[in-house]
Amino acid sequence: MSNRVEDLETRVEELEATVRGLTEELVEANERIRTLEAHHEAETDVETREVGVESDRSEEEEPEDDAATDIIVA
Repeated sequence: MSNRVEDLETRVEELEATVRGLTEELVEANERIRTLEAHHEAETDVETREVGVESDRSEEEEPEDDAATDIIVA
């Protein structure tokens, strides 16, 4: 019977090691995901600011002289 107990104890140790390894992988994966999300958010913020700057520039480049588009009827 002690052989059976030893086999079970060995199996429990193997399973505990597997759980520890998977837990470490999960923690590392979560850290990588957070890093990627932060990087993506930073890129999105930069793109949003660049689009905003381009919009401001295009508005500045438009002629603001409304007299050129007015129709004069005599």
